[in-house]
Amino acid sequence: MKQINVSVSFDEEKLTALKRYMAKKELEPEAELADALQKLYEKYVPAPVREYIDETDTAAPAPPKPRRPAAKPMPQKSEPEVSEDGKC
Repeated sequence: MKQINVSVSFDEEKLTALKRYMAKKELEPEAELADALQKLYEKYVPAPVREYIDETDTAAPAPPKPRRPAAKPMPQKSEPEVSEDGKC
């Protein structure tokens, strides 16, 4: 499934402190936020909808469309060389 980025505004000093103390426990705010979003998804999105999304996500991807073969370059006609006196 395609992933997107979500941005949230948060006080810089608080984020710095959060990262510092989470690092002591070998945790990252991004991982905790992703976990929280997953829990929100499970809480608010009805189970049948989640199942449908899971089924479409795990279904075999559509085969790629066949590509047209590259066009062959047209042979260029060579023009006869003309000498300075106008004769070929």
